[in-house]
Amino acid sequence: FRIIAEFVYGFDFVSQFEKSVTFFGSARTPQTDKYYFLARDLASRLGAAGFAVVTGGGPGIMEAANEGAKAAKADSIGINIQLPTEQRINPYVTKSEAFEHFFTRKVMLSYASQVYIFFPGGFGTLDELFEMLTLIQTHKIEGCERNDSVGCIPVVLFGTDYWQPLCDWLKQTVLNKFQSIDESDLNLWTLTNDLDQVVEIAKKSPGRHHHINSVNHD
Repeated sequence: FRIIAEFVYGFDFVSQFEKSVTFFGSARTPQTDKYYFLARDLASRLGAAGFAVVTGGGPGIMEAANEGAKAAKADSIGINIQLPTEQRINPYVTKSEAFEHFFTRKVMLSYASQVYIFFPGGFGTLDELFEMLTLIQTHKIEGCERNDSVGCIPVVLFGTDYWQPLCDWLKQTVLNKFQSIDESDLNLWTLTNDLDQVVEIAKKSPGRHHHINSVNHD
């Protein structure tokens, strides 16, 4: 019953926001790191463009994005979970909801936005990235047509110095050596260092409420 309740109030919470983008990235990124400044700048630009900014509500990249959103007077949203270390609500979150279970929180993060932006991060960031790519690849998100999933939900990998080696591995090993994905799957994300490009991707993205059909968390 607790899990059902988390889904009910979670979906009710995220449905408030018509236009939104979600930021992922390391909770350990210091405030002096270049990616902290870039995430803050990008979130501020997106907030000024009318987007709510959604994060996991914690420190690091999440805090940077919430700080940028708050500076732009946009909705600064935290979808939080309590952990023994690292996780806390950062001071720039203006609207938040806390979850006890990782899997219900992940569904909310998957439902919350129309664009997903991934900054450098650890296991949690990589987990969320492959979760989103899998939902798009397997057509579990409404609007991702069977024969053309590319572009239905923009996934942005920001920071080539971090993400390029992973993209190379996916192409050279996962695709070319083992044929474990299709060549078209390499088009499910955009790799960039360009803040302006990300803002334009967000502006052209379809609305969130057309996206989610079902989410499989087996």
